[in-house]
Amino acid sequence: MIVSQKCGSLQHRVCLYRVDRACCSRLTRPRTGRQSRAPIVNGVPAQSEGLLFQGGEGGDVAPFSAPVEDEDILQVGSLRDRLTVRESPFTKTNNSGGGFVGDMDLLFMRTTRYESEASSGSSCWNGLQMADGTCMPLPLWAIRSGPRRNIYYDPKEVTAAVVTCGGLCPGLNDVIQNIVFTLEDYGVPPDQIFGIRYGLRGFYDREFKPINLNKKVVQNIHLQGGTMLGTSRGGADLKEIVRRIDLWGLTHLYVVGGNGGNAAANAINQELQNADVICSVIGVPKSIDNDILLIDKCFGFESAVEEAQRALLAGYVEAASARSGLGLIKLMGRQSGYIAMQASMASGVVDICLIPEVKFELAALTAYVRQVMKRKGHCVVCIAEGAGQDIVQHGHAGKDKSGNPILKDIGTHLRDSFKESMEDIDIKYIDPTYMIRAIATTTNDRIYCKVLGQGAVHGAFAGFTGCTVGLVNTHYVYLPIPVIIQAARTVDPKGRSWNRLKTAINQPDFVDDPATYDQDTSAQIVHEVEYGTRATAVTGG
Repeated sequence: MIVSQKCGSLQHRVCLYRVDRACCSRLTRPRTGRQSRAPIVNGVPAQSEGLLFQGGEGGDVAPFSAPVEDEDILQVGSLRDRLTVRESPFTKTNNSGGGFVGDMDLLFMRTTRYESEASSGSSCWNGLQMADGTCMPLPLWAIRSGPRRNIYYDPKEVTAAVVTCGGLCPGLNDVIQNIVFTLEDYGVPPDQIFGIRYGLRGFYDREFKPINLNKKVVQNIHLQGGTMLGTSRGGADLKEIVRRIDLWGLTHLYVVGGNGGNAAANAINQELQNADVICSVIGVPKSIDNDILLIDKCFGFESAVEEAQRALLAGYVEAASARSGLGLIKLMGRQSGYIAMQASMASGVVDICLIPEVKFELAALTAYVRQVMKRKGHCVVCIAEGAGQDIVQHGHAGKDKSGNPILKDIGTHLRDSFKESMEDIDIKYIDPTYMIRAIATTTNDRIYCKVLGQGAVHGAFAGFTGCTVGLVNTHYVYLPIPVIIQAARTVDPKGRSWNRLKTAINQPDFVDDPATYDQDTSAQIVHEVEYGTRATAVTGG
């Protein structure tokens, strides 16, 4: 359907997210049958496939056909100018009847229009929230992930390697499996697909040689937790890694890792360019903390939340079954409190949730725990491992081999503090970290891993490099690695997700005078239901 685009109209705002004369001019100028300019990928014009944007009569355009300027696209690295274009082997069946993704298929990054800066969640509406609180603006569009009609590698000449980096996470085997499956589907010979053992050091560790991967080897690995390749932190001798990539003739390198793993992939990609070695480096974002920028969720996160809430339910049963019982459960989350927040919301039994993004005073927290115990006879506290670090340590504690901050144990610190300050309290302390990391994926995560593994291979065959594949605004896109490693993604203390949890459990801010919690107030009293669980507040949104 053809609709008229007028300056300031809804379609105008949706397409360009700004109302000014320049945008209006670009949006409403006549486009009689003229094709929209193709996006530029690292200076190389992208190939357009399928139906292009067409103009209508009198300058009217379809709502999806507003012209896109080059600077409005989140560009990814490309090796296309050094490779030979050819048809995909899937063209014979039109990709099993599903068609192909065009390079002009773009995802609009800003799906929400806020009324004002005071709107909940609007603190960084136009970009990335950095660690120092500043907002780094981003382009409007991202390049869609998926199979292209034209590819830039001859599948018979591809030699690919897969490496897993960092800590364990549900879904690692699923991703490995689907990268291998998709490579073979393209026609890559099975004896030209390799797995690097025990992280990046496997490139040059003489004790652990790369292993051959094929469909038979990876057939059922998705039924197991962990990674069949092994993993480790650090060990990124860039020059030695690039030397091995060149020596072995690798043309595709798939790096499955978190912020540290993606940073290593970015460094390897840069070193490859410096050494004039042609190899597409594609990342798959793995983070059980869900702390990678821009991406809706990392694989394994949903599985981790499911298992984490089981620990919370166990903590509740222990606390409710004891006289003056306190269930204290520590979950993962160095810098980001997503697991603690989501698991607390899902479980429906948590009284207090503490995350790294929100500071608290120990005296105020203890006073509120005492108040909950007095009212209910028990209390359940969920705490992310990175919360309260200002309480348990002073100064900088350094970083581990993956670049993550080294943390003090806030869980045992709170356990000991509560024991000292409250008489006759029966504390049940639970730390399920390694149990959660080691599980196999849930159904939704398994499907997600399949799509990510496929998308990574499609990106490499499209001639892209230095990018990662992920879900943004519910669509799969390619994102430049240098952008997503700028900082850790964190929970917005003023955002809707955190506010929903706080209103659901009626949690105050633990920065007031402890005397505040000596008396019940209407804001702190919630409706108690059977077995002490609570009804979600209607203001949770």
